[in-house]
Amino acid sequence: MGALTYVVSSVVTLGVLIIVHELGHFLMARRMGVGVEKFAIGFGPAVWSKKVGETEYMICAAPLGGFVKMVGDEEGDAGKNGGEAAAPPPDPEKSFNNKPVWRRLLIVSAGPLANLVFAGLVFSTAFMAGMYVPDTKIRAVTHDSAAAKAGLAEGDRILGIDGRTMDNWGELAETISSSPGKKLRLVVEKAGGARAELEVTPSLEKAKTVFGEAVSVGRIGISPDQVFRRYNPAKSLWLGFHKMYEISALTVMMMVKIFQNVVPSDTIGGPLMIFKMAGEQAQAGILPLVMFMGVLSVNLGVLNFLPIPILDGGHIG
Repeated sequence: MGALTYVVSSVVTLGVLIIVHELGHFLMARRMGVGVEKFAIGFGPAVWSKKVGETEYMICAAPLGGFVKMVGDEEGDAGKNGGEAAAPPPDPEKSFNNKPVWRRLLIVSAGPLANLVFAGLVFSTAFMAGMYVPDTKIRAVTHDSAAAKAGLAEGDRILGIDGRTMDNWGELAETISSSPGKKLRLVVEKAGGARAELEVTPSLEKAKTVFGEAVSVGRIGISPDQVFRRYNPAKSLWLGFHKMYEISALTVMMMVKIFQNVVPSDTIGGPLMIFKMAGEQAQAGILPLVMFMGVLSVNLGVLNFLPIPILDGGHIG
């Protein structure tokens, strides 16, 4: 069952993301008046095909990609690899290469943009369904830490710092991390319900960023409790697309760090790594797999904007 879980979860994850990506190209091509000859999921021999109107829809044997072959597109696939040489366009009005540059730009960009939008919706759905998130309630206090010396204890909830309300752990951690050596005034709800004001000075500690770079940060020696939260649709939508933006920015920074030789290039995993991670997330539960799908969709969207010939970015311009 373990091996089957890995295979099924990986194929489903990749299949959904490929369909979303190629559907973005396909729908924008149709919207821009470009004819689509083939819409294929996978590469290699076709295991199923059906022609509807001018378009042949195909599912191919190797589920590790896909392509949209448009009328008059010599590359054969709206900026993706795997197409075939195009015959002279039967209808010049529907030819990709006869369209203005701005229309071609929209068509080529539609695939990665579809992946980014899809990721935002995936994250939004997860926030609506509910998930465990780190809270401002303290789960544990390190012995002899700044927090312990200030009087903080397990079960206390930090409500504010220096007059600012602390609604989530991320904001709380960032405030403490950026304040080494600075005295902070905390408003705390004690475990029994009483409120108290405490002063704590974060100690300077060495840490590493997600890219492995050494930094100096403030720490007071606390760890957060985990709480289950659901959000209303409007809040979930905002949180979902904000999460998509954060992961997009992190992916772009990762690319920069790779070019700067700060992060090794083998950090980017190939299909085997995706299969492994998808299987692990599936075994952890449906929510981890859904979140992994969202992260992978962001990566697929961002990477396809790189100016590399086999990617969509190599065909922009």
